[in-house]
Amino acid sequence: MKRSVFVLLLAMCVVPCSFAKKNKKAQEVDSLGNPIKTGWNFGILPSVAYDADYGFQGGILTNVYYYGDGKQYPEYIHSIYFEGAYTTKHHGIFRLNYDSKYLIPKHRLTLDATYLPDAMCDFYGFNGFQSVFNNDWSFWKKKTEKMSNPTEYQSRVFYKYKRDLIRFAADIEGTIYKDLKWNAGIGVLGYIIDDCDIHMLNGKNTFDPAASRYEQKALNGDVKGLYELYKQWGLISPDEQNGGWHPYARAGITFDTRDKRQGPNRGIYADAFFTYSAAFNAKYGQQAAAGYNHLQFNFTFRHYVPCYVDGKGRNRITFAYRVGTQNLIAGKSPFYMDNYLNTLFIQRVYYEGLGGGNSIRGMMANRLSAKGFAFANVEFRFRVVNFDIGHQHFYVGLNPFFDLGVVTQPYKMNEDELRTKVQSTTDIDGKPYQYEQFFTTDEKDIYRPHMTAGIGLKVGMNENFVLSADWAMPVNEKYYMYQDNSKMTNFYVKMGYLF
Repeated sequence: MKRSVFVLLLAMCVVPCSFAKKNKKAQEVDSLGNPIKTGWNFGILPSVAYDADYGFQGGILTNVYYYGDGKQYPEYIHSIYFEGAYTTKHHGIFRLNYDSKYLIPKHRLTLDATYLPDAMCDFYGFNGFQSVFNNDWSFWKKKTEKMSNPTEYQSRVFYKYKRDLIRFAADIEGTIYKDLKWNAGIGVLGYIIDDCDIHMLNGKNTFDPAASRYEQKALNGDVKGLYELYKQWGLISPDEQNGGWHPYARAGITFDTRDKRQGPNRGIYADAFFTYSAAFNAKYGQQAAAGYNHLQFNFTFRHYVPCYVDGKGRNRITFAYRVGTQNLIAGKSPFYMDNYLNTLFIQRVYYEGLGGGNSIRGMMANRLSAKGFAFANVEFRFRVVNFDIGHQHFYVGLNPFFDLGVVTQPYKMNEDELRTKVQSTTDIDGKPYQYEQFFTTDEKDIYRPHMTAGIGLKVGMNENFVLSADWAMPVNEKYYMYQDNSKMTNFYVKMGYLF
């Protein structure tokens, strides 16, 4: 999965606006040395981005902030975020989010409504490294010299399936004592799942059986992808293969001493919470199995350590790290919800775990799918330069980082039974599949850590609006199940910091 990407990232494409009266208050500075912002401020940005897993993205987004008289700056009184976009890999983003610590006095309230249609959602099997990834099966190029073994190519969507996610969430936070908070939330996650729509993806391209595989851009509808094979082998049951609607409730506690929420320079943030999810309407009114009611536990610890402060009292280097885990405590969870990383507050579009630009940067999205997992992200945040354009405060930063993910609760699979089922199915040439083409025989591979490293570029406006561009690749390439031992690099352009 080599990727060669050219991305043009211009901070000037932000259209910053402010509806605050000029007064002496606007000339005062905050603890970071920046003049405080007052009134309404917003940035309008073409939602032009790139993600190695979702492709190029086009659309529009805006984030509206209200600072009032600026006493709490860089904290805002109200934040309203909207984004509508679509990517070249047929993935949509339609999201409306509201966040405030002042609408309900002494409480933080977050509301989120999101629709994420995905015609080619990544699916690489269960238990991370235990599932073998064969690049040649899904890597298509017009010229044979760009393929390590063109005779093995099967389909560009071999590791894909169709998944639409609908999310509604309402979360609230109150104070127990000083920095110790209580948290509660309710919401609904709706999944609509099916095989990839080959007719829609082919578009004007027509499959020609007479054409050679490396010349055939159109998809062959007769080729079964990994998701279809997992259903046939019984690894994905009929009750979960088409998705379902899952109302949930969660509760927990947080400890928060950060100096600010977006790109903090110092402090600790830790949370521990339980999420109980029910299940109904598996597909178009059919009742889901009661066994998919389940309880999950999450724990996260983040620490931000200032390393260097300049002569003006502004922090220029911060060491930041995050460790966390998510595990199934009781009940039975459907496979598609095992890829959802629970959170107390919806702050980003994606909460996929683990793999991809929102969890383990440089690893393929959803590469590590398990009932329970743990992860870590470590990075240095260098604020290289600060500058103003008009009445807006900008900065440019660099972030070298290291990410890690590991399975803690694997899917249970019977090797003897699975061998028989795998060998009963055939590939595109009618040859029986072999167990080793899909699974490793060493159980240690289940718990082998996935490790990646890279560097990020940040362009921030008024401490809250941040454009992020990250480049990353796997560190333990030897165990990354790349049959041709080729290198993997991934690039992401997104909003905000990872944590």
